[in-house]
Amino acid sequence: MQKIDSHQHFWLYDKERHAWIDDSMQACQQNSLPAHLQPILQQNGFAGCVAVQVDQTEADNDFTLGLAENNSFIKGIVGWVDLQADNIEERLEYYSHIKQMKGFRHILQGESDDKFMLSAKFKHGISLLNKYGFSYDILIKPNHLPYAKELAAAFPDQRFVIDHLAKPYIKAGKIGGWKHDIQALAACPNVSCKVSGMVTEADWQNWKPEDFTPYLDAVFNAFGAKRIMYGSDWPVCNVAGGYKGVLKVAENYIGHLTQNEQELFWAKNAIEFYRLDKL
Repeated sequence: MQKIDSHQHFWLYDKERHAWIDDSMQACQQNSLPAHLQPILQQNGFAGCVAVQVDQTEADNDFTLGLAENNSFIKGIVGWVDLQADNIEERLEYYSHIKQMKGFRHILQGESDDKFMLSAKFKHGISLLNKYGFSYDILIKPNHLPYAKELAAAFPDQRFVIDHLAKPYIKAGKIGGWKHDIQALAACPNVSCKVSGMVTEADWQNWKPEDFTPYLDAVFNAFGAKRIMYGSDWPVCNVAGGYKGVLKVAENYIGHLTQNEQELFWAKNAIEFYRLDKL
């Protein structure tokens, strides 16, 4: 069965630039490069991956695109552009000629204004993505979900995907408000969801596979088999169980799905969403 890891990161670790990688995340305080990831993908039967932005700079795009040129297992890139820039259409037109660039992301969860994504200039940038064939990754926390629904509903032809299930409160065992809002967002047919980043929302050292079941039930029921895709969030996952730990959670949960549903989850949905070359 084909497998694509739809969400991972590369970086040359810099203490100042990557200040979010604090001392509680020592497993990530090192370079994370294709040479480190490729053996892990091969050992676990993955044909390739989608590399997602780390820094909110176009220099980060250049870095990741350079890696992709020399590593064919990087099937696509989710980069960053300033969606509020006056020259945003010029930048999107530029990136539309780069085959590996599939979409963009902004670290919305880090903005002081929860409604940042609904600002006029940001929405103007979002309004241009579909014209150039780009998807958009939504990186948010549960409190942002109502605004994400408003954004997705405003652009019904734009492909959106929620990263990390919108980071539910797994460690605290809270589900109610998040579940209601994720179901409301899933009512927008243009939104997909990545099963990624869950272990870092749980108790890093003591999580159990069953801790994730209520949250997985919620997103699979809300989005359906055709709008869910697998992502490891490597190397961030190394702080809470590592690649094999994340993979095991997913494998155990989807065991009851049909063969076709499993194929959609592991690869077909990511290939379609990101418009990756057929493997």
